[in-house]
Amino acid sequence: MASWADHAIWWHVYPLGFTGAEKQALAAGEPVRHRLRQLENWLDYAVELGCSGLLLGPIFAAETHGYDTFDYFQIDPRLGDQQDFDHLVAEASRRGLRIVLDGVFNHVGRSFPALAAALADGPGSAAAHWFRRNPESGDFETFEGHGQLITLDHDQPEVLDYVVRVMTHWLDRGTAGWRLDAAYAVPPGFWARALPRVRRAHPDAWFVGEVIHGDYLAYAKDSGLDSVTQYELWKAIWSSLNDRNFFELAWTLDRHNQILAGVTPQTFLGNHDVTRLASQLNDERHIGHALAILFTVGGIPSVYYGDEQAFRGIKEDRAGGAVSGRARAGSGRRGAGPRFRRRAGAARGSSHSWPVGERHWNAGADGCA
Repeated sequence: MASWADHAIWWHVYPLGFTGAEKQALAAGEPVRHRLRQLENWLDYAVELGCSGLLLGPIFAAETHGYDTFDYFQIDPRLGDQQDFDHLVAEASRRGLRIVLDGVFNHVGRSFPALAAALADGPGSAAAHWFRRNPESGDFETFEGHGQLITLDHDQPEVLDYVVRVMTHWLDRGTAGWRLDAAYAVPPGFWARALPRVRRAHPDAWFVGEVIHGDYLAYAKDSGLDSVTQYELWKAIWSSLNDRNFFELAWTLDRHNQILAGVTPQTFLGNHDVTRLASQLNDERHIGHALAILFTVGGIPSVYYGDEQAFRGIKEDRAGGAVSGRARAGSGRRGAGPRFRRRAGAARGSSHSWPVGERHWNAGADGCA
């Protein structure tokens, strides 16, 4: 693992929701919306929280929610352009904040150029080899049944070269690493081939894979990832508090310590795919207890934006987004005080201080995670 990540604390932001972007890709000819600039107004707020970097959700050109990418080298016009991105990286760096990007490399949106070429030129074409096919139907494989998400064939050299090129490009532009979406669906050997090539030019880059179930330690070892998401701990924290079942928590903490012997997982109490903590807990008084666990066990913690203000949001299985509480941010302009639009609904009467600053500074970090 890159040594700077040992003390990192991420403020996790889903930019399309945070900035109030359109639900669908802009029509051709529509002017670019320079919404990434809104994030600059929140950088000081992230520093005040004690966070040391931004873990950004998808920012590349996509059809809807961002996880249906079709151009990995273009900033989504709903969010801005290349200049907006460079400005955000520069302003974050000036404050000692690193930026990690969300890479959706298991699947692509239907507007991805190679897919369009494969559909036009037929199954024997060079482009068709980029994608996995169902052996029975012959159709392109989709990700977990989502018809708009077409799965890449990670055995193909062209796919490997493309992913390496994308990751290297944005690291060259000043980012610090990658969150690899749905890494669990990708053979670990793919990352084992890709990451050494990327690290040749960026040896300090940090790579965290989204892994939900299974043997976290084995996947990290076989893939070469620096970290994996700790969903077991996330579930055990809120579940044990709701059910007063601390056997579950004790068992999970024992397993967590075993994982720590081989890899430092990315720990969290909320993200874009799960119900927000304030809604998940039966008793809001346990928010502080949940935080105490998150920030005292080993791991690389993240705070999902709005959770620090006890915002609410319920996971819903629906098109266009998994969580109803993907809150839109207010302006955050200096002098106005940081605030969020209350569309998601903050928990009434809740005021919880996040102990992130104490952990960060006591760890000996210098403000540059």
